[in-house]
Amino acid sequence: MRVHALYFAAVRELVALEEEDLDLPESVRTVASFAAWIPSRHAALEGRMGSVRIARNEAFARSDEALSDGDVLALIPPVAGGS
Repeated sequence: MRVHALYFAAVRELVALEEEDLDLPESVRTVASFAAWIPSRHAALEGRMGSVRIARNEAFARSDEALSDGDVLALIPPVAGGS
């Protein structure tokens, strides 16, 4: 299965990419398994995925959501803001 990953803010800085296409191994079929797997591709994410939200096709995803070929997954770190 192939997905398109988008990296935002601090995640983008850690992986040094804005986006990429990923061919997922057979074991990666849910949002949770993707979150567990992605640090094996980008070691800088090791230990950081607990605070990263994942959106699937432009909506925040539950960890048990199944992935589909062609999904767009956005990795969004916590953000601070305000004035």
